[in-house]
Amino acid sequence: MIKNGLRAKLESGKPVFGTMMQELRSPAVPMILANAGFDFIFIDMEHGAHTMETVADLIKVTRLAGITPLVRVPDLQYHFIARCLDAGAQGFMVPRIETREQAERAVSYSKYPPMGERGCSINKGHNNYKGDDLLNFVSNANEENLVILQIERKAAMDDLDNILSVEGVDGAVLGPNDMAVSYGVPNDLNGSLMNGIFEKVLETGRKYGVYTGMHIANLQKLVEWKNKGMQLITYNTDIGFLNAGAAQGLKELR
Repeated sequence: MIKNGLRAKLESGKPVFGTMMQELRSPAVPMILANAGFDFIFIDMEHGAHTMETVADLIKVTRLAGITPLVRVPDLQYHFIARCLDAGAQGFMVPRIETREQAERAVSYSKYPPMGERGCSINKGHNNYKGDDLLNFVSNANEENLVILQIERKAAMDDLDNILSVEGVDGAVLGPNDMAVSYGVPNDLNGSLMNGIFEKVLETGRKYGVYTGMHIANLQKLVEWKNKGMQLITYNTDIGFLNAGAAQGLKELR
């Protein structure tokens, strides 16, 4: 079982920096992002157009590039989580978590017995297709893979203590835009309501030893909450970078 470098950085107390791959499928992209200095990539199956085959290929290239591949699965279903982990993802994020029961299922689907219900398949991408001692493999996999929940609905905030206290939950990443829509305040990420929500997620994460973060293209907002103690910093998307770079260049040319 390959060690999870992202987990080691998080355990040291350092912030880690990643982005989302939603549309671009070239194996060059993870290498470019690794060269830029990112620690991890979320391969996005919720809003992205990737097939499972593409996800598996991107996972392999990301690992070869020396950074951590994570997957945002499209929904809380066993086959999404298990197949991504078998392909070599070193963690995953489940969107739209609202209840403790959902958090428990996310953990169970990703852990081998007795911690969960994940089925065993050894010679897969997760250990570079090598044979391994089964007991050693299962134990290491349960310890190394990251279970991350996306907190982006009012219902999740109403039950946050129960959700983040689930054993085996490693991270909680805010979806600020969805959260603002859920509360009926879209485009108001700087108001007292949203800042109170961000603070509550950060403090509840600290209470239960859960790493917190957010995914947004707003650089100022990410810097603000990184400085306050959030560690899982997910900045922009592949298309966001392409749009911004192209627009800035043309603006200067014209």
